[in-house]
Amino acid sequence: MSLLEGRGITKSFGGLAALAGVDFAVREGEIVGLIGPNGAGKTTLINAITGVHRADRGTLAFDGHELTRLPPERIARLGIARTFQIPQPFHTLSVLQNVMVGVVFGRRGTPMKAAAAEARAVLDFVGLGDKASLEPQSLTIVELRRLELARAIGSGARLLLLDEIHAGLTPRELEDAIAMIGKLRERGITILMVEHLMRIIMRVCERIIVLDFGKNIAEGAPAEIARNPDVIRAYLGGQPAIQGASDAGG
Repeated sequence: MSLLEGRGITKSFGGLAALAGVDFAVREGEIVGLIGPNGAGKTTLINAITGVHRADRGTLAFDGHELTRLPPERIARLGIARTFQIPQPFHTLSVLQNVMVGVVFGRRGTPMKAAAAEARAVLDFVGLGDKASLEPQSLTIVELRRLELARAIGSGARLLLLDEIHAGLTPRELEDAIAMIGKLRERGITILMVEHLMRIIMRVCERIIVLDFGKNIAEGAPAEIARNPDVIRAYLGGQPAIQGASDAGG
């Protein structure tokens, strides 16, 4: 049974179709990759799921709840959280307080003391426990992305939408990121991830959905996607890239 499902998702901006009848489903506990060339509609789909940009047509459902007309805050409280390509912390709050915002928003009625304890536990989980008292301005870009992740986890999300949070990482940082995704799964969190780094996609995703010009062009296991001629033409650029996709950095 699908935890998240979209049918016929269509979204246009100024007459330009960013999504043109996209169908997809994510089962509970899955790690699903969402890939495609720049402008394929990946972030627009994430925005439609989270209510940032309401779909013009189509239906979206999460765990039996219709999402299509809900505002972003209602969708978040159902158990969906996202990260952004460019981290967006609350700069006037400490790292700990940033995560507390997620805890309090996602788990309404949580007392401040309990929220602080939960936020500290989440910061320890993502490796930022020693940064709790700092302001976000003092963090590196890698740490800021971990803070985004911590805030999303703190909200109690069952589904994480990760939007290109691994860009620019070193090989060691990529290995750490892959390990983190595994730990998220162990917590029972379902993941839909937009990513250009094929090294991560091929290693952690059970299934990959490919968009091009706002339409589905392929879906399947990583090995199937790596051999798909439509994907080769639209995204990966040629057979040599496909053959090395499991080892490539991007």
